Amino acid sequence: MNQVVLVLFLFLFPILVALLLLLRFVTVITRTRRSSPGNGNNGGLPPSPPGQLPIIGHLHLVTVGSHPPHVSLREIAARHGGLALLRLGQVPNLVVSSPRAAEAVLRAHDHAFASRPPSAAADILVGGAGGPYDVAWAPYGDYWRQARKLVAAHLLSARKVHSLRRARQEEVRRALAGVAAAAAAGGAVDVAEVVGAFVNDVVCAAVSGRSLLLRELILDNTRLLGGFNSICDYFPIVAMLLRPILCAGTTRLKKRWNVLLDQIIDEHVMAAKSLHEDHNNQREEDSRDFIDVLLSLQQEYCLTRDQVKAILMDMFVAGTDTSNTPKGQEMVTEEDLDSMTYLKAVVKETLRLHPPTPLMLPRISMDKCDVDGYTIPAGTRVIVNAWALGRDPKSWDKADEFMPERFIGCGSTTSSVDDDFKGRDFRFLPFGAGRRICPGINFAVVTVEIMLANLLYCFDWDLPTGMSREDIDMTEAFGLTVRLKEKLLLVPRSLRNVDHT
Repeated sequence: MNQVVLVLFLFLFPILVALLLLLRFVTVITRTRRSSPGNGNNGGLPPSPPGQLPIIGHLHLVTVGSHPPHVSLREIAARHGGLALLRLGQVPNLVVSSPRAAEAVLRAHDHAFASRPPSAAADILVGGAGGPYDVAWAPYGDYWRQARKLVAAHLLSARKVHSLRRARQEEVRRALAGVAAAAAAGGAVDVAEVVGAFVNDVVCAAVSGRSLLLRELILDNTRLLGGFNSICDYFPIVAMLLRPILCAGTTRLKKRWNVLLDQIIDEHVMAAKSLHEDHNNQREEDSRDFIDVLLSLQQEYCLTRDQVKAILMDMFVAGTDTSNTPKGQEMVTEEDLDSMTYLKAVVKETLRLHPPTPLMLPRISMDKCDVDGYTIPAGTRVIVNAWALGRDPKSWDKADEFMPERFIGCGSTTSSVDDDFKGRDFRFLPFGAGRRICPGINFAVVTVEIMLANLLYCFDWDLPTGMSREDIDMTEAFGLTVRLKEKLLLVPRSLRNVDHT
């Protein structure tokens, strides 16, 4: 009997899919004819690029070709303006590509666009009964406000970030030792790999108090949560039928995360119990990692274990994907960073040209609203192109050139940019803006600055023999966060006595 059912399913399923696709085709054609008046006004909606196809809509304009999606979307914006409406699969998407449009969406109508659209991967990885439990993907509402308050006030506050400086300094020392060993051997190092491993170790030390081999899990997360590779998110009809099959890899990844997070949470619970029994052994704030803090607040915030794990996964994934020094000093410390004006400008200029998340995490309109003269229906998915904002030629002199000095002094037309990363200047939004701005700005910036300062202070850097500057490939691999597609190989030469034994 089971074999008969299986044969019938295999025979009838393709027919069912074909009928659904035909129905979708007829629906698209009907809507297109009804909503496209002869004057091209598109019924008050933002302009849409030509070339919309049945079933897939404009998806081919974004995902097909040699350019990553954020570059393709900027090219569409150059032809159709800072607001453009694209239909990706079955889902309408408002693409925001100019500072004026970004301000309208992220400031004037921030509340209307404060929620997240459904995400099959997020539902599986960090989801619960009411949707995702983490801060990044949770829908706007009471739970998100509570979780956001907890993270901002207790895990990523300026005081907590400062208390982790010893852990960061130790990871810097460890990373420098590895580079020094390569310098002693005269070999090249992959700088992107060095920095990536360092950031991973810093985040792991902050979250769990130790270094964990998490990079593979984190890369899998960013691959599944980013980009345009989730069929379920753009074709809900297909998701209804095939979600268990299409999301099988995500389900396996969730199980791997659960094993790891349950293990380290259990270890912290046992350690806290032992500490409680030993009344004379009080733990100092500097030694409390994120898990210690979360567990101490679990009852106050009524957090379930699944919610704790979702917030911890946020910390791991989001944290991993961002003048003169006194003579004789072994390495740069965080106390030295305030005087390093040019280094800070280099970091800002790098974030302008290469924001860590070129396409901000998508939002969704909770209500119908008017944006810059256009009507945006409720349920419209919103994509803000932070990469395009940072390279807008109307906002930046020589927008595609690397010019750190634009962030220094008064000699540049862009020197007045609000460069504190707080999302108040919509030309420069490397960490987002509005209610959904990244809460980990302080942690990310100081981590990048301290590592970059020490790499430049302790080493001189050369290209491998036979390689010129023109040979450096800065092509980006697209995902939730961007990274270099090819290795960045450089040869270090020690300038300071860095212990590499």
